[in-house]
Amino acid sequence: MIVERGVGIRVHYDRFPATIKGAFVLRGEDRDPHQVRIHGARVAAVGRDLARPMGLRPAVVDVAPRRDLFVPFEFPTVDLEPAWYGLEIDLEVDGHPARVACGRPFSVPWPRAAVRRGQVRVAKLVSAGGVQVRVERLDLSSDSLKLRLTADVPELPPLRLSADGEPVPIVEQAFDAGRREGTVVAYPLLRSQGRLRIEVGRGRGRGTLEVPLP
Repeated sequence: MIVERGVGIRVHYDRFPATIKGAFVLRGEDRDPHQVRIHGARVAAVGRDLARPMGLRPAVVDVAPRRDLFVPFEFPTVDLEPAWYGLEIDLEVDGHPARVACGRPFSVPWPRAAVRRGQVRVAKLVSAGGVQVRVERLDLSSDSLKLRLTADVPELPPLRLSADGEPVPIVEQAFDAGRREGTVVAYPLLRSQGRLRIEVGRGRGRGTLEVPLP
């Protein structure tokens, strides 16, 4: 949940073969009532300049303290290009404008013949600014590349991916410091791409690893 000037904003939705259906949920998180002006919402591709309006009608609503207010929506997904998408809502809370991205991304898969599938064992270290990250393997599927990592750090350093010189957008990442294990989810690798480049850290301390793709 994102809190914007005393109003919590989250989204719940279900994915169906041709649509997503759910609601944005606004909740007063302090003791004051708030007026929220909703301008619209959109489906936006992660890491790409691609977005579609969701057709949410403008509205002005009053959000009471500790009460949920539901703003329902339904959006067709059949015409979306293959990509990972997130939901964004444009609103004003007590006159202050904001664009809020909320909810976990969802994917529109690529054609199976266009992407790489399977598993690639890597088991190599990348050193970056005194930190070592071990890339264990790549899990390849029709909608994602998953990097399985281990590192003895409280949190993962910044990562950047590219394949044959083209950026591979990262969708999300998670790291369990107790188990020293992490997963990075990114766009899938195409069959036409032959080499993945993994960059860890920034600046002079940056480390890189080149992974040939079989």
